Amino acid sequence: MDIVYHKIFYMKKIIFLSVAILTLNLAASAQTHKTMHKKTHHTMMMKNGVMMKDGKMMMMKNGKTMEMDKDMKMSNGTMIMMDGSVKMKNGKTMMMKDGDMMDMNGKMSKMKMDKMKMEDKM
Repeated sequence: MDIVYHKIFYMKKIIFLSVAILTLNLAASAQTHKTMHKKTHHTMMMKNGVMMKDGKMMMMKNGKTMEMDKDMKMSNGTMIMMDGSVKMKNGKTMMMKDGDMMDMNGKMSKMKMDKMKMEDKM
């Protein structure tokens, strides 16, 4: 009787520990997936927009990059001209520099230099 009790006790411990480990693994996996999704979402967002590269305005559409062939209006009212000049909805103007990017919502960002060099090799 004593041996049976010990076997049941140890089996319960093993099952409890297995469930605890499985739960921790699932939680860690969910967090990793959430982080990866955020990075992927940001990358996907920048597939469409414009950027200044080597003094030329380039348009990115669905992951493909081509030279801009016309002025563009972003969803927030910002106008981007083929020469790189930018006119905000409020009338403020600026000039884009190499590495400057703007998504289709009019959000400006700066491309990292190592990413620009990588694209040159493609």
